[in-house]
Amino acid sequence: MRTLSAALVASVAVTALLPAAACEASSGPGSDRSAATHDRTGETASAGARPGGDRPGGDRRVPQLHVSRMITGLDHPWDVQPIGQGRLLYTQRDRATLSVWQHGSSHQVRFPSSKVWVSGETGLMSLAIDPSFASSGRFYTCQGGTTKHGHEVHVLAWHLNDAATRATRLGEVIGGFPTSSGRHGGCRLLIARDGSMLVGTGDAAIGTNPEDLHSLGGKTLRLDPRTGKPWPTNPFVHAKNRHQRFIQTYGHRNVQGLAQRRDGSLWSVEQGTYRDDEVNKLRNGGDYGYNPVPGYNEDVPMTDQSLPGKQVRARWRSGNPTLATSGGTFVRGKKWGALNGALAVGVLKDERLLFLSFDRTGHLQRARAPRPLRQFGRLRSVTVAPDHDLLVTTDNGNGNDAILRVSPR
Repeated sequence: MRTLSAALVASVAVTALLPAAACEASSGPGSDRSAATHDRTGETASAGARPGGDRPGGDRRVPQLHVSRMITGLDHPWDVQPIGQGRLLYTQRDRATLSVWQHGSSHQVRFPSSKVWVSGETGLMSLAIDPSFASSGRFYTCQGGTTKHGHEVHVLAWHLNDAATRATRLGEVIGGFPTSSGRHGGCRLLIARDGSMLVGTGDAAIGTNPEDLHSLGGKTLRLDPRTGKPWPTNPFVHAKNRHQRFIQTYGHRNVQGLAQRRDGSLWSVEQGTYRDDEVNKLRNGGDYGYNPVPGYNEDVPMTDQSLPGKQVRARWRSGNPTLATSGGTFVRGKKWGALNGALAVGVLKDERLLFLSFDRTGHLQRARAPRPLRQFGRLRSVTVAPDHDLLVTTDNGNGNDAILRVSPR
């Protein structure tokens, strides 16, 4: 790997947001009034958004952003996570490799890459670091796998040795996520503050999966990462069907991001069809309304209010066309100024980092797309570093990818 400590630095003042514009509105009950309009330069504005409305006080200045390429020569790096002592652990989806960065250089970890099923959007994807990692070396991956009957996406537990040179499989935490060609394989992991693991899954481009409570596809799942058992507060924890016990929310298309806000609320980032990428605030047992049937009909709404029962509306949506949103995390720290507390979302197709600021009740206040982060191509995952900087992975392919560090100044 080629690593650069301070090369190719962009330090540019964030440009002002365009004035708020009228949003695209859905008809019927539950219409999403938090939709955003956007032009193809990537500036975004929300209906009713107020400048500086995302913080109750303090410095509301939007900081300058200093962006550096920390690690280069990568190919589809899917996730990156800090593991202490200044080290980063990261995956590459198609190469199915696991690597560690430390003190300006990277080395590949001994890892059974040949056991990872790589196809389309599926491969070695998300990472989660166990809270006990400093003493146990325990971490988790979500990846494609092979079964006796075909393929699956599953979550595995691993031990990283003290030298950070070898990963040893400890076992499967949960498996059986549906697959087809590798399209819509998910898969995002998050360890919540209560110790539970959330898993965001894709629908595998199979129309019945999102609303099928016996399928693990098109869901957010919640479980104990140590035992693999369903989390006790899950809405269907006593269901007869084993898969159903793990479901926290359903009716999703392809969950790419999971994040926990300072107030403890849980959020997801989801890719839309040709319209309506979504950011959702997760509600235990909530139906998020994606039901692309018959067949795999992507003309249906992302949140279909005509379905039986009540569907949960998105807290933000892209409108038409999509931006192709991916990973996200909540920004924290006073040095972020007006961006403190915003949800930072990686954008693939429209190649930017989107900062969405919500008020205390979870309603959208403002959206920003800083220019310094619109020159690195497709952006996939966003992680908070120990010093509250952001770590962002690019997704351009052909060995042209990097892990970026974003520092407010």
